[in-house]
Amino acid sequence: MDRLLHLDRTLDELDPPRWTAPAVDATHLVHKVHELRSLALSELRPADLRVLITQRVALPHVLPLAVRLLLQDPLLDAHFYEGDLLLAAVAAPAPAWAVCPDLAARLRAVIASLPEASVADLPRGAAEELTRFVARPDTPS
Repeated sequence: MDRLLHLDRTLDELDPPRWTAPAVDATHLVHKVHELRSLALSELRPADLRVLITQRVALPHVLPLAVRLLLQDPLLDAHFYEGDLLLAAVAAPAPAWAVCPDLAARLRAVIASLPEASVADLPRGAAEELTRFVARPDTPS
C-alpha cells in the first residue's frame, strides 16, 4: 500500500493535471468530485471514496484507500447500504486493479471468507459481482 504514504497530498497533486473549476451550472456530482480532488487523501471519508471509485477518478490512488477500509470492514456502509463501498470497488475496471494486484488478492481473500448470509443481504446481483471479482485474474485480459 505504498500509495498510502501520500495521505497529506490531494488527488489534484497526485493525479495531474489539476482539474479546472467546473462550470457553474454543472451537476452536484461534478462539483462534488472536483471538491474531493482538492482534499488531502487523509480527509476522504468512505462515502467520498465510493463516489470517486464509481466515477473512476484517480483509481490507483483511491482503490488502496478503499481496500484499507474494506480489509477491516468488508461490508462497510459508505452511505447507501452495507457493502456499498465493496461493490463500488469490485466494479472498478480490471486495469485499475492491475496496478495493485497485491491489494486485489487481499480483497479477494476477504470476499471469499464472507459468510453466505452476509452476502445474501446485499442488493440483488451483488453476490454475482463478488463472485466475478474473486474469479478475475490478477492481470487484465
